[in-house]
Amino acid sequence: MLEFLQAISLLLALLNPFLMIVYLSDVVQTVDRAKFSRVLIRAAAIAAVVFICFALAGDAIFSTLVQAEFASFQIFGGAVFLLIGMQFMFRGPTAIEMLRGESTNLSGAIAMPVLIGPGTLSASVVIGKTSAPWLACLAIVVAVAASTAVMVLLKILHDYVRASREDLIQHYIDIAGRVTALYLGTVSIEMIMLGIRDWVGRF
Repeated sequence: MLEFLQAISLLLALLNPFLMIVYLSDVVQTVDRAKFSRVLIRAAAIAAVVFICFALAGDAIFSTLVQAEFASFQIFGGAVFLLIGMQFMFRGPTAIEMLRGESTNLSGAIAMPVLIGPGTLSASVVIGKTSAPWLACLAIVVAVAASTAVMVLLKILHDYVRASREDLIQHYIDIAGRVTALYLGTVSIEMIMLGIRDWVGRF
């Protein structure tokens, strides 16, 4: 049971819905509640399938298909995260809109890079290594579903208070954006250091 809860908490720490909603601030403000829920659920389903694949066959994916060490992915992923964190620091939440770009498939654009990123893929591989296959799959589904449910609730709350508390919402987005930048920067450096440590440990 403890192993199961640890797996959920590991992925939830990276799928933090209170920070994820900041990534999606432009979508939250422009898309109605029903469409937002549909799009987010589809994106979450895509992300869950990818996470499960990496949890069950992470090492095989890197060694056979990518033909690279997992440490290389950690270093590159950390560098990407670092760039995103710097964009957030200087540009605010609009940085993620620039990264998504123009896309006719909003679900796919939200799934990557918002949900599927270097951190969440790395966490999925770790969960697959430390948990039984069925337990890893269940933990991933629970974590993704919980994060999605909270984001839908935050969208409902946003629509409810937007008319009278627009300034409060903007303050939250600004503050959470700064926190997100610090969080992303910290996670990115940690990923780079873990990747370097794994490489050094091979010699």
